[in-house]
Amino acid sequence: MIKNQLDFEIIIVSYNSEFWLKKTLSSLNNFYLKKTKRKVRVTVVDNNSTDCTVKMLAKEFKWVNSMLMKSNFGFAIGNNIALKKSTAKYIMLLNSDIELNKKSNFDILLDFLDKKPKVGVITPKVEFINGEIDSACHRGEPTPWASFTYFAKLENLFPNSKLFGQYHQTYKNLFSVHTIDACTGAAMIVRGNLLEKVGLLDERFFMYAEDLDWCKRFREAGYLVVYNPDVTLIHHKNKSGIKSTSQKIAKKTNKYFYNTMLQYYDKHYKDAYPSFIRTIIKYILVIKKGAL
Repeated sequence: MIKNQLDFEIIIVSYNSEFWLKKTLSSLNNFYLKKTKRKVRVTVVDNNSTDCTVKMLAKEFKWVNSMLMKSNFGFAIGNNIALKKSTAKYIMLLNSDIELNKKSNFDILLDFLDKKPKVGVITPKVEFINGEIDSACHRGEPTPWASFTYFAKLENLFPNSKLFGQYHQTYKNLFSVHTIDACTGAAMIVRGNLLEKVGLLDERFFMYAEDLDWCKRFREAGYLVVYNPDVTLIHHKNKSGIKSTSQKIAKKTNKYFYNTMLQYYDKHYKDAYPSFIRTIIKYILVIKKGAL
């Protein structure tokens, strides 16, 4: 390892998330930074927040490496700006609405990566405040079939079936360490030395799907994506980057979700399936996002 190289860099992209970012940074300091012996840097990329996020960072978190953008470039571009400058051995993408607790020792994940060189991405178990798993941290590849079984709720009916439970790989033991196809960009650690080979986040995805795409590219490069529930985090879902959880904002973010699903299909599957498949998928997504 290069002399004085960072062991670990944690990158957080924020936008109008003052309250939740403060909770994230405070819990990160209390439950991890004060205990680890690794050389760690925390970088916050602020996408031109209009609340008091920037003032709060300057006043209360002087130890944070702040990068202030002049516009909201989205999740992928915000992270890429920091990723390009990072020299860390391991790099984590962490949402500004994540909270750490006594079970959030990231060194467990880093030790695992030290011992398993073929693992390119690792994720902790991400839970909601009620203790239920955030299924986005434990996903399969969203093939047309996997996506169909998910939207048709066959996954819910047959969660233990490998045929119908592919979208979130619900047939696997959520209490054991194992490989998955993809995790959530809300909490994922990658090897810094693989970025040149795999590439950065795809900036065509403004919000959502960039994590799925990145995990797919790591797998295609010959590396594993691993889920490790020995470390857990709390995800205050739909708080990152917004001021409230109003129905209006929820509807807007849902539209981003469904739009990027079609973008993902076009990038990875459009040429592999007949054109009518895309037409069917498009109309299903239009209906799902409430446009009809």
